Amino acid sequence: MSYIRAIDVLPEELIDKIQNYVDGEYIYIPRKEVNRKAWGEMTKSKEEIAARNMEIYKKYKSGVSITSLSEVYYLSPKSIQKIIAKIKAENK
Repeated sequence: MSYIRAIDVLPEELIDKIQNYVDGEYIYIPRKEVNRKAWGEMTKSKEEIAARNMEIYKKYKSGVSITSLSEVYYLSPKSIQKIIAKIKAENK
């Protein structure tokens, strides 16, 4: 997130009005709901994690232990268990 100067984008009358509420303070103006991006939407992170999780599940199904998977993927055994449980539930 970057900051922009209000004086560069807002009309002077609006700045005067805002100063009645917050004078010289930082204020965050959230995006409109329709303009929000979901996590991972701007990058391939969501797809990469889904592919990794499916790979973990397939290896688990082929007999690789949770302990081994946690060491290979640098995740806790509990995280591996959650991934496996989630994929099992989705495949029912």
